[in-house]
Amino acid sequence: MRGRDEPCESQVHSGRRSASHRISGMRSRRLLFTLLMMAGVACAPPERSPTGAAADKAAAAPATPADIHARALVVDSHDDTTQRLFYDKAFDLGARHPDGNIDIPRMREGGLDALFFSIWVPSDVTGPIAVKRALQLIDSVHEAVRKHPNDFVLATTASDVRRAASEKKIAALMGMEGGHMIDDDLGTLRDYARLGVRYLTLTHFKNNNWADSSTDTPAHNGLTDFGKDVVRELNRLGVMVDISHVADKTFADVLEITTVPVIASHSSCRAIARHPRNMTDEMMQALAKNGGVIMINYEVSFLSEEHRAAGEKSGGVVAALGQMSKKCGGDEACSTLELARVTREAMAKGTLPAVSWEKIVEHIDHAAKVAGVDHVGLGSDFDGATMPIGMEDASQLPKLTAALTAKGYSAVDVEKILGGNILRVMEQVEQGAARVPDPSKAPR
Repeated sequence: MRGRDEPCESQVHSGRRSASHRISGMRSRRLLFTLLMMAGVACAPPERSPTGAAADKAAAAPATPADIHARALVVDSHDDTTQRLFYDKAFDLGARHPDGNIDIPRMREGGLDALFFSIWVPSDVTGPIAVKRALQLIDSVHEAVRKHPNDFVLATTASDVRRAASEKKIAALMGMEGGHMIDDDLGTLRDYARLGVRYLTLTHFKNNNWADSSTDTPAHNGLTDFGKDVVRELNRLGVMVDISHVADKTFADVLEITTVPVIASHSSCRAIARHPRNMTDEMMQALAKNGGVIMINYEVSFLSEEHRAAGEKSGGVVAALGQMSKKCGGDEACSTLELARVTREAMAKGTLPAVSWEKIVEHIDHAAKVAGVDHVGLGSDFDGATMPIGMEDASQLPKLTAALTAKGYSAVDVEKILGGNILRVMEQVEQGAARVPDPSKAPR
């Protein structure tokens, strides 16, 4: 049997014989040398891929947490920096700040690719005043994007988020926190959607005229008929229904009506911390059946039962926020930042139980086990809540990826939690809207 190199050898000899017959002397020797060189190049064995242990090692090399975080689209579904944009005219998102949780430098450091800026007006501000304030907050987000064109893109769809990431920009989205801001008017809701709002939290801390809140005495037994119309209109508009803040019965009513997945934009697990703002295991399972996502909130009283119970002795986070609002003269940016400062000082002194960032991971892990890894995401409540120790701002987000990887979550599952799941819901809501006929265009 011939070896692999033998045919090439015979080709060389054949070339040698042909050349010697055609030419002689020095010219013959030069041509022979040239042919030998050409044959040597042509017949050189090809470079081989690594085999055996070397190949196995290369194939088995896992992606590091840093690799996973860099590759993922990291999406945060709830942030209250909008209040700083509105109340503090000197606040510059482009500069690094010693306080608060969000600015562009820290978002870049943390690999945060997309952020839902919250359009929030306190529940006791209602009617035309609430609508005007909401419009001013929306304008603040638009202005922030306009002032930072190299960093931000205004996004309203999942494809916008992906496009922004491909351009190495941050997608700025908007969610409205509190149904009272529509002033019981579906036309106003449509106006907000036209301006870019992509989810509506049906209530805030208090009931409104058509939905019960989780932190108020029930008045409607869930949703009123108008409240159900709001859910239907949100489905038609392609705006996500957000059930954070709503009463358990309101949540159940929503699931009976909606034709697309819904979200809890900033809630955690009631099995770990018994705050009514959190979701029970049964609620999370129902949310998963709907196809929705629970976005884990980092507020310390939603993460730790020990901290929540201690805080309730002085009225809890709802009462504390109200007190700070009065102290700050209605400046909601001041009230949330001041409450966070006071709470963190109390944790440092030991007058309130300390809460570490690992509690976020505990809630993510619990939700993933109960609802499934396809139904969990991140809804920090940055600049609207007190962050746990070690998660002082957005620059700390890679810790979550590292911790989940250490727990055994695959790269694919971590990427779902970091942003893939909420993008999937956005797409499904967008697709659902395309299937819902506009009632105003129905034949009469």
